Amino acid sequence: MGERLAARYLRRYGYKVLYRNFRAPEGGEVDVVCRDGEVLAFVEVKTRTGEGFGRPIDAVTAGKRLLIARGAMAWLRLLDRPPGSVNYRFDVVEVLLGDGEPPDFTVVKGAFETPEPLLYG
Repeated sequence: MGERLAARYLRRYGYKVLYRNFRAPEGGEVDVVCRDGEVLAFVEVKTRTGEGFGRPIDAVTAGKRLLIARGAMAWLRLLDRPPGSVNYRFDVVEVLLGDGEPPDFTVVKGAFETPEPLLYG
């Protein structure tokens, strides 16, 4: 549900959603692939009912960032464009769902960089 709400929110604020739940054949995943102007944004959505265990973005661990980046690199290969030829970034959308309250969204643009193993490995 959080991914659907986040995609709707991103559209409302000018992002063009290209794909949801992209899974790369060799491993890797991206919740939402979209355009924000001239930038290709690979978006991870984290949904919580509260912040009792920290902010949702705290759940985007190094291992999770690597999976997202692998998915992003696979998407770029599908475009037949090398990573350096496309402006891209990794965003995180935090969705907080409170009882009887409208969802609260926080978009963290450029939440992390491409992990080193993918840059040099």
